[in-house]
Amino acid sequence: MTLDDDTLSELQRSYLAAIYRWRLRGHWHAIHIGEPAPEIERAFPLARRFGLLSAWNPHSAPRAEEVNRADDERLYAAIHAEGWKGVHAFASAPDRSWREPSWIVLDIDVPALDALARRFGQLGTLHWPRGEPVRLRMDATRPASLPPHPYVDWIQ
Repeated sequence: MTLDDDTLSELQRSYLAAIYRWRLRGHWHAIHIGEPAPEIERAFPLARRFGLLSAWNPHSAPRAEEVNRADDERLYAAIHAEGWKGVHAFASAPDRSWREPSWIVLDIDVPALDALARRFGQLGTLHWPRGEPVRLRMDATRPASLPPHPYVDWIQ
């Protein structure tokens, strides 16, 4: 699916403004693009890198909840099959008008994250090595009219 430049620009703004949270022992913790994520790094001291992705709404096109849930189960199975640990997470709009269950995957490298994201039709993911700021990865070509962002990687 090809998205036009205006849509890609709007999606980058939405992803940068989104709220990202992960769950441990019944408590939700925030992750912010452009900042390190010390809480999850303390919770998983042996993990060297982290990735966040969802299987919901491929290419940012809304789908029925039951279809999204089935793909979420397939994503979790794929994470488990590779031997990675998946931690419950979600991304949402600040006004909660949009929310997607997600997974933080421990010790997933960039090529594996990108491949998994493509397999599930995901345009935006998060990735960061331990101790470094969280980065947004956009699986598209940056629109020429959109200036570079210090924490966004356009990977096509």
